[in-house]
Amino acid sequence: MARLFLGIDSGTQGVKVVALDEATKTLIAESSAPHELITNDNGRREQHPSWWIDAVSIALEHVLAADGVDRSSVAGIGVSGQQHGMVCLDAKGEVIRPAKLWCDTETAPQARGLTDAIGGNEAVVAATGNSMAAGFTAPKLAWLKENEPEAYERVATVLLPHDYLNFWLTGEKKTECGDASGTAYFDVHSRTWNPMILSAIDPSGKLEACLPELIASDAPVGLLRPEIADRFGLSESVVVSSGGGDNMMAAIGTGNVVPGVVTTSLGTSGTIFACADHPVVDPQGELAAFCSSTGLWLPLICTMNVTVATETVRSLLGKSVAELNQAAQAAPAGSHGVMLLPYFNGERTPALPEARGVFAGLTPSNMTPDNLCRAAMEGATYGLRYGLDVLVRLGVVPTEIRLVGGGSKSRLWRQILADIFGCPVVCPTTAEAGALGAAIQALWCRRQYDGVPIEIGTLTQEYVGLDPTSRVEPDTNNQHIYEDCYQRYLDLNAAARFLYG
Repeated sequence: MARLFLGIDSGTQGVKVVALDEATKTLIAESSAPHELITNDNGRREQHPSWWIDAVSIALEHVLAADGVDRSSVAGIGVSGQQHGMVCLDAKGEVIRPAKLWCDTETAPQARGLTDAIGGNEAVVAATGNSMAAGFTAPKLAWLKENEPEAYERVATVLLPHDYLNFWLTGEKKTECGDASGTAYFDVHSRTWNPMILSAIDPSGKLEACLPELIASDAPVGLLRPEIADRFGLSESVVVSSGGGDNMMAAIGTGNVVPGVVTTSLGTSGTIFACADHPVVDPQGELAAFCSSTGLWLPLICTMNVTVATETVRSLLGKSVAELNQAAQAAPAGSHGVMLLPYFNGERTPALPEARGVFAGLTPSNMTPDNLCRAAMEGATYGLRYGLDVLVRLGVVPTEIRLVGGGSKSRLWRQILADIFGCPVVCPTTAEAGALGAAIQALWCRRQYDGVPIEIGTLTQEYVGLDPTSRVEPDTNNQHIYEDCYQRYLDLNAAARFLYG
């Protein structure tokens, strides 16, 4: 009987679940369910972890009930989760408060305070390989200690979002180096928790005892709890793999597991990342020197506003997604001089967590819906180009961009990205890279568990395909236009640093 492997991807907007057939190397079922979001004007972005479980349960049941899915053939589950979130449990394993998310910028003062306490950005980067970004987990814990001391006193365990879903599935409190490296209290060189950073948050030493056990990327977290197995009609022998952050799982799901491949995601946030066989640390702290969820490293740039920009403009103008694309297509490259700094949620790269969105270059004649729609796509892509320049500065030279995320469905946006990046763009055949990557990692882990190990690169060659119909090449004429526009973007960024830095 062919075995099935389930991939769960729990993101900011919702959950996706897929079922991967080991024998046919295809996804035979998939489903999704949405999340709500708690927000305020001070940068708060939170979710109740129970919402994640509810959404996973809905999507998982739909997949297991799909035609061709035999519940008894499920052999493994992998979980991909939004990075950096803070999930605090009490001594009974109960959630204490809503989880603060990666896009929460309410913690910006704590990020600055911790950076200063440790001796500045260079000292932080030297200690961990990463700067103290407002979205990372460390400043969230400092915020909790300062603003909700009674809740902080109850904290017995600190988990990341994917760790919490693994805990729900298995009852085990464990994590792996990929997702752990986005906490800002993990050293990517030694692959261990950093006691100096933890002590800067809380000198009492409490936090070290609250952290989960670190396991290898190809190791299982555990087996399904009997209650979960019974609830979904699965075997208690189902292995739950280590899982990882959404970017780490998307790397697996796009075949980005060997040096030389670059992936870009056009999702709520934007990411651009590569695979490396050594830590890639940026002395300026703009690049995230993450570990991968395959035992290697994942140098990554994150911007916080990609489809946020297009969705905000689309909502303002009352357009559908198709109408937004049609309007953007009607405007020329450069949007007749209209430019958007899309910092609606603040920004991580460049580091402007308290910045706000800015339209610039407006005149009575160019302030049209078409130009606003295209400027939203272009502005989000300029931010990613800034990140690409950081990667290039540190020695990563892309020859092809593998593009995922909701924005990748737009051929126009793919062309804009190819023109601004100056590099060919292609999409994987499976759009749900995070969920697919989680399923492939589960298969990798199960092979290891069964005593028949296989290289992760061999698996991605077999299970990850590219869609030739999605490929676009840079347009030389537009490249010249966008080089000038990008320089204007850099000038606007300098002004934003003055206003919001």
